[in-house]
Amino acid sequence: MPRKKQPIIEYRHYSLPIHFPILLLSGERWKISDIKSEHLHFHNHLEIGICHTDSGMMEIKGESVPFKAGDVTFIPRYLPHTTYSSPNEASLWSYLFFSPEDLFQQSFKSSAYSNFEPNLRTIKGLNCILNREEHPKIYTLATSVVEELKQKNPLYQESAYGLLLSLYIELLRTHSRHEPLADQETQHNLKGDLVISPVLEYITKNYMSPITIDFLADLCHLSTTHFRRKFHDIMGTAPLDFLNSTRIEEACKQLKSTDASILSISEQVGFQSISSFNRCFSRLMGKSPKEWRKGAQSEVQSAKASILEFTGWV
Repeated sequence: MPRKKQPIIEYRHYSLPIHFPILLLSGERWKISDIKSEHLHFHNHLEIGICHTDSGMMEIKGESVPFKAGDVTFIPRYLPHTTYSSPNEASLWSYLFFSPEDLFQQSFKSSAYSNFEPNLRTIKGLNCILNREEHPKIYTLATSVVEELKQKNPLYQESAYGLLLSLYIELLRTHSRHEPLADQETQHNLKGDLVISPVLEYITKNYMSPITIDFLADLCHLSTTHFRRKFHDIMGTAPLDFLNSTRIEEACKQLKSTDASILSISEQVGFQSISSFNRCFSRLMGKSPKEWRKGAQSEVQSAKASILEFTGWV
């Protein structure tokens, strides 16, 4: 009997605005066709979707889960999925992307809760879609965040932040009620799991630490050679290149939002020398860290001035 063909999995990287790290995708462009993609995809940030019209199916971790207008989807980062509408329909969506640990770190600082996203090896696809009838509060909060970000009235960022924090807490509460108690063997073998997800999760949380390719391969229970090949097939880049791009992305946040020295920032994000940091930064960003920071901080100051002028505070 021939082996079942494994689905192709694509990585989609979204860069969030640094001064307000929430990305909204909405409008007529975000209509989903009725053609089922042969590819699954996953993101580097958590995705919250709102289905405004029609119906269809989502493929999540090997499960086919139906959706309809009024549903809210909760897709943790690194969770492979795809969406397609019912025959002859084109469902309209709005999507929110953000990283909870970046956005809500201060809010959870004094809390015992430290897991900002559900464990990918225990989450079920069925629990990623929440309908309006059973979860009216989640639907109301999600649509309110989208409207704030669309309308951009005075203090919209503060309002959107508060609404999104409330929404995220409701989503975590809902997920915790559904989360099964999985033993270690089950957690490593659930159908449809992304084999490199332990590495992606580890890099997200520990990019600042020394990391070797052998250690990353061990996290996935693969040989180093197999791990390199599998990682490149999915991510389109080598594991250590992905690690360095993650470090540079974090460095950009600090260069733009703090006055810390470039040397200090390079060390904080995990580079062992300032020369290797400068080379990597220039290769990825097209400018030296000093040049990039000068332009980025000018943009921040202009944005602050515009907001102050718009709200009548100057």
